[in-house]
Amino acid sequence: MARKSRCCPRSAVARLALSGAADVRLLEAGLSVGEALAAFNAAHPQAGGVASFLGKVRPSAGDSPVKALELTHYEPLTLPGMEHLAEQARKRFALDGVLVWHRIGVLTPGEGIVLVAAAARHRRGALEAVDFLMDHLKSAAWLWKREKRGIGWHWIEPRAEDHAALARWQ
Repeated sequence: MARKSRCCPRSAVARLALSGAADVRLLEAGLSVGEALAAFNAAHPQAGGVASFLGKVRPSAGDSPVKALELTHYEPLTLPGMEHLAEQARKRFALDGVLVWHRIGVLTPGEGIVLVAAAARHRRGALEAVDFLMDHLKSAAWLWKREKRGIGWHWIEPRAEDHAALARWQ
């Protein structure tokens, strides 16, 4: 005897609504990864692949425990710059959609900092777009980061490896 599926309709899965091909946000409060990805997936039903990446606050930097991470930004440039980056990714990788959400403010270890997702007809475009977005956000973003460790606050600069990763896309 065949069983009927009890799965919810696609629209009932996501409580959060996304609009447009690019959803770019700066968030002062936490982000719900599951809710965001469910909404993103529902918004792009023609995509054959959805890839995502969540960056989190590390619990330690070397031998020193991290107590907090603070992200500040220059408001007139940050959101427009992120929107431009999302549009570049959408065109470069033929994406159905792109999501770029970045936290600002003070965060603690384990909290999500950045969530990017890409929806494409084929997996390769989605995977490469996520890599492209993160390389740009890590090295050439409009955000300043500093960590609070046992001995006080320390600014975080992109490493040589971060700049090398960004250079692959030039």
